[in-house]
Amino acid sequence: MAGLYSSSHRPTYSSSSSASSSSSSRLLLLLTVLPLTLASFAFVLQWRGGVTDPLSRWSPDQPDFPGMSSDADGGANSHPAGTSHLQSASSDCATILLGHSSNNHPSFPYFRDWKLDYTSDLRPKICITTSTSAGLEQTLPWIFYHKVIGVSSFLLFVEGKAASPNVSRVLESIPGVKVIYRTRELEEQQTKSRIWNETWLASFFYKPCNYELFVKQSLNMEMAIVMARESGMDWIIHLDTDELVYPAGIQEYSLRQLLSDVPGNVDMVIFPNYESSVERDDIKEPFSEVSMFKKNYDHLPKDVYFGNYKEATRGNPNYFLTYGNGKAAARVQDHLRPNGAHRWHNYMKTPKYVDSAYFIECISMKICNILLYDKRLPPNSNILIAVSNFLNIICTDPDVIYVHSEIKLDEAAVLHYTYPKFSDLTSRRDRCGCKPTKEDVKRCFMLDFDRAAFIIASTATEEEMLQWYRERVVWTDKTLNLKLLRKGILTRIYSPMVIIQSLRESGVFRSVIAKAAETTLSKDNFLKSVDSNNSTRNGRSENIFSRKFDANGVSQSTARRILEVIDDGLTPSAVPPLSPPRLDHSNPITSS
Repeated sequence: MAGLYSSSHRPTYSSSSSASSSSSSRLLLLLTVLPLTLASFAFVLQWRGGVTDPLSRWSPDQPDFPGMSSDADGGANSHPAGTSHLQSASSDCATILLGHSSNNHPSFPYFRDWKLDYTSDLRPKICITTSTSAGLEQTLPWIFYHKVIGVSSFLLFVEGKAASPNVSRVLESIPGVKVIYRTRELEEQQTKSRIWNETWLASFFYKPCNYELFVKQSLNMEMAIVMARESGMDWIIHLDTDELVYPAGIQEYSLRQLLSDVPGNVDMVIFPNYESSVERDDIKEPFSEVSMFKKNYDHLPKDVYFGNYKEATRGNPNYFLTYGNGKAAARVQDHLRPNGAHRWHNYMKTPKYVDSAYFIECISMKICNILLYDKRLPPNSNILIAVSNFLNIICTDPDVIYVHSEIKLDEAAVLHYTYPKFSDLTSRRDRCGCKPTKEDVKRCFMLDFDRAAFIIASTATEEEMLQWYRERVVWTDKTLNLKLLRKGILTRIYSPMVIIQSLRESGVFRSVIAKAAETTLSKDNFLKSVDSNNSTRNGRSENIFSRKFDANGVSQSTARRILEVIDDGLTPSAVPPLSPPRLDHSNPITSS
């Protein structure tokens, strides 16, 4: 019995031991499989893909990727003697980033002949106008960047290099771009402008260099308003070709979306400007190489601005090298006129600044009367009393009914690439014939830094100019840069750089130039471009708006007859380029 009892319990012990071993192995298997599963899942989530793009199968040319170029003997693994795979890959990457490849360049077949022709009914329609003498290396990236963010039309008033046949042929071939040459006919037409008989721009008349350019820009803007209205534009912006709109604060990075969100009673939107802060003295393509910018006073807390003013200025006359009062977009409407290159105005409206968080609509007297005497409301109605009190505040003067409302954006800005290249010193000097003295430059330039730069470029040697440029323009102190970046004075902005580099890599610029090379200018346009190029080649051209300066640059013209103009003090003067607030304009605050 004992044997039987003993033998009967052995299978039970063996069974429990087997079950325990099985559960342990299952737990071990689970602990092994679970991390592997999670790792595989994470790999799938972050996988960038490695299959062939189906669109590339129909590409007529199969471009090589970086590091996979093959020579004439064939084979991606063949390299000349003394050359490593790493060197080959580095060379290919540099070629793609700089976009300087001659034959075997990368291109996207679905971007071929991509000209971003916005002929749809998308609203609002935005127009940019400019007066420029720049070449294609600057104007093409400028145009196509703004096409990407939603600009519909470009009105280019060209002269100098921009009016040469080779450049103007390319510009005219781009959809949405209208080229206006500075011909004798155009100048004669602008002499009949009503601006000459008004006082708001009179203080800039008959002066050389920057003042003359300022008047010319205003006259061109006046013509651009008419063209924009005829083409059905909703908004118009005046920009120079060294400026890019930065539509921050909009998820789609769209200028069209930004302006579509502006309330209908706002007539003008002000974009504060940021100024480029170059970190090298050998910049060739500013739009693709500059990513650091100095923020505008309007986008900084006052204690941060004034507390770091001296360090941010670095011995220059002002916080910004040049202007600091931004640029503006205006709603295209009746009676619109320029108010200098930085602002717009309306002949029939009184300027009024409206905070971006609060909007008020001024109602005409006719509508006021309808509301006040609406027979559907009882005589002692509380609604009628409230409306009456409100309208009495904003409609007390029947002669001042229409208000030109403007807002200033809190995030969006205009990126101004200021003196980004060392050659900008001499190029600006060559466009002005003033004497390099402190007294003479005051009548030629509006801003202190422009005056100092002109004197240096006119009197110093090449080495002295480069040293001055490095001290005043180039940000080489990395410790200071990091400090001001942390304070918020400086900021990094990469979006324009990425967009323009992508456009260059996709072959858009090459495609436009190649397409234009296949066409020829019409006889009339060719003569216009030659005439414009010849008439603006010399600094002292026979420009009507120079108004005959003598050998010393002194105006010999007589003032126009403006007896019919009544200066009642209500018409605002043109807004020139203005420097940001100085430290002596506020109580000094010690930097922490």
